[in-house]
Amino acid sequence: MHFETAPAKINLTLDTLFKREDGFHEVNMVMTTVDLNDQLSFCKRKDKKITIDSEHQYVPTDRRNLAYQAADLMMKTYNIKTGVNIIIDKRIPIAAGLAGGSADAAATFRGMNALYNLGIKTDELAELSAKLGSDIPFCVHGGTAIATGRGEKIEHLPKPPNAWVILAKPKINVSTKTIYQALKPGKNPSGSERMVGAIKDGDYPLIISLMKNDLQEVTCRKYPDVKKLIDSMAASGADCAMMSGSGPTVFGFVQKERQATHLYNAMKGCCDEVYKVRLLG
Repeated sequence: MHFETAPAKINLTLDTLFKREDGFHEVNMVMTTVDLNDQLSFCKRKDKKITIDSEHQYVPTDRRNLAYQAADLMMKTYNIKTGVNIIIDKRIPIAAGLAGGSADAAATFRGMNALYNLGIKTDELAELSAKLGSDIPFCVHGGTAIATGRGEKIEHLPKPPNAWVILAKPKINVSTKTIYQALKPGKNPSGSERMVGAIKDGDYPLIISLMKNDLQEVTCRKYPDVKKLIDSMAASGADCAMMSGSGPTVFGFVQKERQATHLYNAMKGCCDEVYKVRLLG
């Protein structure tokens, strides 16, 4: 048996540059991981089946699950002859803009590699994982990185300065596809390159000032509750308040634990799903 931790990710920047001929959007994103994790365990089967177990009622246990697809792709690519049972202890909210499904898939690529002693390098796993989704290559690596292309080209960055992160997810689910379809890319100037410099310099105030998400305006227009949550988080003392990914989860940064506790308690008055975590990065 082998165990893997699958951390959630947040976007510090998300710049959409233009729509590509393949239908995807060209993006520039700085992403980092936070200490909110799914836990996955992997066990070989004697037959060739892929089975997924999870106590979470909204986690699909068939081919719809990205972890299933990742296991299937690993078996076909590396000629693995026996099946695998995957148990997913789900802690990252679903359809939240935190890449929970992508994190599980990434953990599966790493987990299958370890379970079968394949010895495949992380870069090769990440390249393979791009066939399933744009966020998965980053999640295979973890840490902090700038992602370009459609999100699959990864350049590693140092860990940002220490901070507490408060995550708040309203009771709505957002379709990433729907948000991108309503987006007019290239409307705002890109800030990701400046963010890279701020992270390398460890400049917390500059990092805060450069946070930006081009999808936020579209999601807030369609879902006013997200805008209310951002405003509430800012009013409650967050150094920044921004949406992650395509939403609807909103996050805020603070540097001191007492500030984090205050912000956590304030947001608990706005919605049920609130988390106080640290940056991993």
